[in-house]
Amino acid sequence: MYQAIVFLPLVGFLIAGLFGRILGPRPSEIVTTSLMAAAALLSWIAFFSVGFGHGGGRVQIAQWIVSGDLTVDWALRVDTLTAVMLVVVNTVSALVHLYSIGYMHEDPHRPRFFAYLSLFTFAMLMLVTADNLVQMFFGWEGVGLASYLLIGFWYQKPSAVAAAMKAFIVNRVGDFGFALGIFLVFVLTGSVAFDAIFAKIDELAGTNFLFLGKEWHALTLAGLLLFMGAMGKSAQFLLHTWLPDAMEGPTPVSALIHAATMVTAGVFMVARLSPIFEHAPVAASAVLIVGATTAFFAGTVGLVQNDIKRVIAYSTCSQLGYMFVALGAGAYGAGIFHLFTHAFFKALLFLGAGSVIHAMHHEQDIRNMGGLRSKIPVTAALFAVGTLALTGFPLTAGYFSKDAIIEASFSTHTFGNSYAFVLLLVTAGLTSFYSWRLFFVTFAGTPRWGAHAQHDDHGHAAHGHAAHGDDHAHAHDDHGHGHAHEPHESPLVMLVPLYVLGAGALVAGLAFASYFIGHNAEHFWKTAIVVKEEEHVPALVAWLPTVFMVIGFVVAYIFYIAKPYLPAQLAQSNGVLYRFLLNKWYFDELYDVIFVRPAKWLGRTLWKKGDGAIIDGLGPDGVSARVVDVTQAVVRLQTGYVYHYAFAMLIGVAALVTWYMFGGAH
Repeated sequence: MYQAIVFLPLVGFLIAGLFGRILGPRPSEIVTTSLMAAAALLSWIAFFSVGFGHGGGRVQIAQWIVSGDLTVDWALRVDTLTAVMLVVVNTVSALVHLYSIGYMHEDPHRPRFFAYLSLFTFAMLMLVTADNLVQMFFGWEGVGLASYLLIGFWYQKPSAVAAAMKAFIVNRVGDFGFALGIFLVFVLTGSVAFDAIFAKIDELAGTNFLFLGKEWHALTLAGLLLFMGAMGKSAQFLLHTWLPDAMEGPTPVSALIHAATMVTAGVFMVARLSPIFEHAPVAASAVLIVGATTAFFAGTVGLVQNDIKRVIAYSTCSQLGYMFVALGAGAYGAGIFHLFTHAFFKALLFLGAGSVIHAMHHEQDIRNMGGLRSKIPVTAALFAVGTLALTGFPLTAGYFSKDAIIEASFSTHTFGNSYAFVLLLVTAGLTSFYSWRLFFVTFAGTPRWGAHAQHDDHGHAAHGHAAHGDDHAHAHDDHGHGHAHEPHESPLVMLVPLYVLGAGALVAGLAFASYFIGHNAEHFWKTAIVVKEEEHVPALVAWLPTVFMVIGFVVAYIFYIAKPYLPAQLAQSNGVLYRFLLNKWYFDELYDVIFVRPAKWLGRTLWKKGDGAIIDGLGPDGVSARVVDVTQAVVRLQTGYVYHYAFAMLIGVAALVTWYMFGGAH
C-alpha cells in the first residue's frame, strides 16, 4: 500500500509527461487526477492504521548508495508523522488536480501542467517518507525543481520566468545550509539514517566541533545549519522574498505549493529531527525567534496588499512563522497540528481566490472587485469559512491549532518565549484584520467592476501600485477584457474541491485536537516526534487570541463597511509607513543593492575583463591572432612576380655568403 501511495503520482507524471501530446489534454487530466485520488484514499487508510492502530514501519525499496562508510537505502519510513504528511500532501494535491480541470480549461498546455503537478507531488512524497537525510534531500531538491517548473509554467510571461528563477535561487541559499548540516551530522554520527542518528544523540550532547575557526556545540551547529534549509523552503524571515513573487504561477499551483505542501517541508524537517533540537537549546531558540519575527513581518505587509493572491501568500508566510514558534517551543505536536489544519483552510482560500479570479475574467486587484457576494454566493460562503478558520474563530480548525501554539509560546522555557508570545498575539489581530479586509473589499460593499468601475477604490490608489500578476495573461481569453461581462459562478468541477476543503476547515480541528495535542497525543504520535506534557496556562492567556481576533474583525468592519473613507485618510496621513508596508519593508530593493547588483557586476567584470580580455586575450584568442598576423605578413611575399622571387633569392644568397664569411669560416 505504501509503495502505491508514493508511486501512483510518479506513474501519472510519466504517462502525462511522455504521452500527453499523443493522448491529448482530457485523457491526461483524467489519468493524473484518478491516480492522485487513489493515492489520497490510500493515504487516509494509512493515516488511521498508523495513527490509531499499529500499522507503519519501514519499507525497503532498494539499496541506493554504498561508498566507504556511507550507506544509503531507499526506504519508506512510515510512522504517524509520515502518515499526517501523506494525508495533507495527497488530499490537497488530488483536490488541486480536480480543480485544475476547470480552472485551466482554456490552456493549450494542460498535459504538461498536470504532469508537473504529479511530479511535484511525487517529489514531496519522497521527502516526507524519507528514512534518511540523503533521501530527504533528494525530495527536497525535487520539489524545488518542480516548483520552478510550475511557477514559470507560463514561460512567455517575463514576470513568471523571473519569479521562478527567484524561487529557485533563494532556495539554493537555504539548501546550502541544509547540505552542510547533513555533512556535519554524518561526520558526527557516521550515518545519515534517522534511527542511527537518534541513537547517538545522547552521546553527542557534550561534543564540540570546530567550524570557521571557532568551537561550536556540535548539535547546536547541526540544528542551525539544518534550520537554514528550512528557512529557505518555508519562506522564513530574510529568505521569504520568493514566496509572494511565486504568485505568478497559475492559482492551483499557489494552492498546492504555498498552502499545503512545499512550504511545509521545512516544518516537517524540523519536526522529524526533533531529537536534535531537543538537545540544542540555542538552535531551538533561533527557530522560535525567527518564526515569531516572520509571523509579525508577514502580517504587517499583508495589511496593505491589493492583489488577492498576494494577501493570501503573506498570510501563508505568517502562519508558517506560527508553526516554527511551536517547534522552537518544543510543542512539536502543535506545530504539525497547525500544518495539518492550515492545509485545509489555506488551500480553500487559494482555490477560492482562483474562483474569484475566474469569475472576474482574470482580474486579481481587489480594488476592482466589490459586491461579488450576490454574483458568486457559493464561492463567497466558502471563502468566509476559510477566513473564519484562518482567523481562529472558535471551534474552526485554526482555533485549536493556533491557540495551542500561542499557549505553548507562553509556557515554554525556551529563550525568547516572551518576545514570541507578544508578537503572535499581535499577529493574531493583524491576521484577523487583513483576512476580513480581503473578504469585505472583494465580496461586500459597492461593485467596482464593469460599468461600476468609476466608484471609489478605497483610497489605495493614492499610493498603491498593486502587483498585477494577471493570472491567465497568456490564455486565449474569449471574453475580450472581460469587465463588460457579469461575474459568474465557477463550474462544479472547481466547487467540489472547495466544499471538501471547507468541511476540513470546519471540523479538522475538533475531530483531531485530542490526538495531535491532547491527552491521546502520546498514543497517537508514538515515537514519531518528541511528545511533552501540556502545561496549563492561565485562562486569560487562553482567551487572549480570541480577543485579538475579534478586535481585528471589528476594525476591518469599521474601515471597509461602516466608514469606507477611513483607509484612504489613514494612508494619506501616514504616507511613509504605508509605503514602507506596501513595498514589503523594502527587502527586495535592499537585496537588489546588497546582493543582486554586486553579483551582476562581478559576473559582468569576470566575463568581459577576466574571461574576454585576459584569459581569451592572452590565451587561445591571443595565440591564434598572432599566428594570423604572421601568416598575413608571409602571404604578402607571395605576389606572383618573377623579379620579386629573384630579388628574394639574391637577398638569400647575399645573406648566406655574409654568414659564411663572418660566422662559418671558423
